[in-house]
Amino acid sequence: MGAADADDIGRSPSARSLAADGPLARVVEGFAPREVQQRMAAAVERAIAERRELVVEAGTGTGKTFAYLVPALLAGKRVIVSTGTKTLQDQLFQRDLPRVRDALGVRLKTALLKGRANYLCRYRLDQARRDGQFADRADVARLASIAAWAARTKAGDIAELVGIPEDAGIWPRVTSTSDNCLGKECPFFDDCFVVRARREAQEADLVVVNHHLLFADLAIKREGFGEILPGAQAFVLDEAHQVPELAGQFFSVAVSGRQLVELETDSLREAAAESGAKAALDRLGRAVETRSKAFRLAVDGLPARGALRALFERDGAEAALDALGDALADLAGALEAMAERSEGLAACHARAGELSNRLARLAARPEPGWVHWYELSERGFVLSATPLDVAQPLRAFREQTHAAWIFTSATLTVGDRFDHFLAATGLDMPETLALPSPFDFESNALCWLPEGLPAPNAPGYTEAVCELLRPALAASHGRAFLLFTSHRALKRAAELLADLPYPLFVQGTAPRATLLERFRAAGNGVLLGAASFWEGVDVRGEALSLVAIDKLPFAPPDDPVLEARITASREAGGNPFMDIQVPAAAIALKQGAGRLIRDIDDRGVLVICDPRVLTARYGRLFLESLPPMPITRAFADVDAFFAVAEARS
Repeated sequence: MGAADADDIGRSPSARSLAADGPLARVVEGFAPREVQQRMAAAVERAIAERRELVVEAGTGTGKTFAYLVPALLAGKRVIVSTGTKTLQDQLFQRDLPRVRDALGVRLKTALLKGRANYLCRYRLDQARRDGQFADRADVARLASIAAWAARTKAGDIAELVGIPEDAGIWPRVTSTSDNCLGKECPFFDDCFVVRARREAQEADLVVVNHHLLFADLAIKREGFGEILPGAQAFVLDEAHQVPELAGQFFSVAVSGRQLVELETDSLREAAAESGAKAALDRLGRAVETRSKAFRLAVDGLPARGALRALFERDGAEAALDALGDALADLAGALEAMAERSEGLAACHARAGELSNRLARLAARPEPGWVHWYELSERGFVLSATPLDVAQPLRAFREQTHAAWIFTSATLTVGDRFDHFLAATGLDMPETLALPSPFDFESNALCWLPEGLPAPNAPGYTEAVCELLRPALAASHGRAFLLFTSHRALKRAAELLADLPYPLFVQGTAPRATLLERFRAAGNGVLLGAASFWEGVDVRGEALSLVAIDKLPFAPPDDPVLEARITASREAGGNPFMDIQVPAAAIALKQGAGRLIRDIDDRGVLVICDPRVLTARYGRLFLESLPPMPITRAFADVDAFFAVAEARS
């Protein structure tokens, strides 16, 4: 630690609060002072005080949550803390924040705020009970449980009802969206859980939100419709590596088959309460559903994702979309004539008009700087328009707030440089700080780069990977995450490894939280995961001692937004592979590798199977982005590593 760092820590009340003789050490059980944590706290404190932009990469074990909560609570300013997921949001608000607030002895008001779909809607619950029609018999019993809970809950947060799966079909029936909310005209407005949560957020000194809500608010502000979040003097974004992708999603314009079906259902449900209205809407509503299905049938057999122009090359697809647009416009016209009959019908008219306008925009030629694309599921579809660059609108929003902005994550740099993240988010001259993990990766971790594997695109690659991993799994006695870059490879690996002598847990066979709980309880399990298991998963101790990654996690080649960004970069004279694809893949690899060492006593082996990490000219950048650990090509070193671990235990 240099003299300047020591001076910063010595002058910072936040850093001193995290010292060995500070209040956190006295009050929080198991707290261990860390110099990197104190450095981060001092930097966050300074950024808040000076309303500056700060970007901090804090390696695993830094204790970044306390490092930003302490200065946020001591600043005496209104602060918004945004997390990457609702799970982390709940953990932060219910566990970490109370501990820090109590240790510091501050009397600030705090609030938890989620998007409206996370709160029970009393109006839609009343509708569901009156309607009584459910596709799933289990939803009848679930509705009874929800109704009983509604009578006693104070917050109305659906996460309280742990007995009902998050993806249960009943939830959309009893929660609202910005499309179907009646606002102040709702008969239950005075008892609305969303209104109550927002009111508490407006009155709080520190509000914990998630990125989805933050960017939904940002997008609404850009449209000029108002704001969800209270004004703040500082914003702290944890898991900030997700920001560019999420911002792109919320600046997008989309129409889905599901939205159209929900519009038809809600319109008929609202019309049922008005004399003669249902009969007038029934034919038009069914026409929207029929033509939506006809459009989906017209594009059947096309790739799951692609540019919208490719979809229109299919015979009949453009005509089917035009017919759907006409049916939607007819429904919007009929709803306009009935809008004065009830607030519910007025809301449906507004939704129909908005969806009709979006569909017309999507069917037209893309504006410069936008890409129009589609995604097909088994029976549904989504048509989207996405901006190629979110840096400018993000920059404009930050400038409008006149607030401090702090971005932090364990994975923001590529080869020790922040350039990729700064360019993607429009951060021009922020303070940057890269803090290494305090964990001893040199002694407690080993990176194995196996020899003899074929090229990742070669036939039988997954078979070769699974065969190669068998002795490694024997050496580690299971206790492994095997992470795959595609669900196809994941499924094939599950077939190939079904005979392992260890409990096998496969993504998709149960909810993620359930799989992790079973994996931890097993003690010697092998978990096969893709996508969501690459980040946000925390398994400490010996239950996880080996993490294997099948391929470098480049984005799939069928991503139309990526394809359009690559084209734009190339046309601007850039090198899209090195400027876009490699940095994004390096950050994703860091996320996957970050599952291995989660605590000071953890030991483990990271296996990167992809031979390109050594043979390709860009491979070194991936290795330089990982924590500093010994690298070997010999399996004998892996065997010896686990033998030493066994001897110690």
